[in-house]
Amino acid sequence: MPAGRSTGRSSSQSASRTAAGGTGAPRGPRARRRAERRRRLRRTLLVSATAVAAVAALWTAWPEPETATVADRLTADPRPADAPGGSARASRSAGGAHGSPAPGKPATPPAPSAPASPKPSAGSKAPVPAAGTGAFTASTRSGQPQGKGTVRRWRIEVEEGSGVDPNTAAQAVETILGDPRGWIADPAYGFQLVGAGSPVDFTVKIATPTTTDKLCEVVTPELVGETNCRAGHDVVVNLKRWQEGSPQFKGPVEEYRALIVNHEVGHEIGRGHETCPGPGKPAPAMMQQIKGLLGCVANAWPYDGKGTYLSGPPVP
Repeated sequence: MPAGRSTGRSSSQSASRTAAGGTGAPRGPRARRRAERRRRLRRTLLVSATAVAAVAALWTAWPEPETATVADRLTADPRPADAPGGSARASRSAGGAHGSPAPGKPATPPAPSAPASPKPSAGSKAPVPAAGTGAFTASTRSGQPQGKGTVRRWRIEVEEGSGVDPNTAAQAVETILGDPRGWIADPAYGFQLVGAGSPVDFTVKIATPTTTDKLCEVVTPELVGETNCRAGHDVVVNLKRWQEGSPQFKGPVEEYRALIVNHEVGHEIGRGHETCPGPGKPAPAMMQQIKGLLGCVANAWPYDGKGTYLSGPPVP
């Protein structure tokens, strides 16, 4: 083709390329692929941004986790800690190990734990059985005569199922009867512990409350399961009183055991009931102190340390 001349076809192709590309630069397949990738990326970014905004809006409007709501209700509980259920509520809201979740974070449920085993307090005691088998086991212990008077031979028997060891109980009662504040302070009295199978003048029986009521023929409602007695030549000691003492007696349970023995053995040797001699004075051992002290001071012994009998007016 001669120089300086152009054809209409070349001009038309150039115009077409300018209109399609928008820049006037020629565009090949590679450029078109890059442009398509950019368009897909923009669409992906737009969809992702829209999703993130929607999730944020939903999270803001979503209610607080249930753990925090329950903790708030427990803290706001108006009932005191000693009201029904109040103690557990106070413990959980004040001392929970997990607490409330931080704002914006889901609550982590606490790990399950095994229930705690109850621990007995330092001063707790085993419960006293209300009833036993009704059969008694005699002590095998024996001792020397105590006191200057005519010896009364005695043995101890313990109801099976009471949890009391016969020989240990025999030693305790022997110590009481041999105390210088006891009945041997009177030269007319004497005692001797003998073992199983030996003849006796009286027997000391430690029995459960139910068996005691049967042996003592208790019918007074307020005394059912509570009292001791002498029945024939049996000194019946209520297991509950032996183990727990009496609400009326201020002192160690060992002292109350001495009162039981001295009172009931007092009946065995012929002593009757006495009452309070006056406010502030020692209650006689022959006073029914379990019924109240009437102003007297609780006392377990018939005599004081000087050998003076602690008496009171006789009860008709």
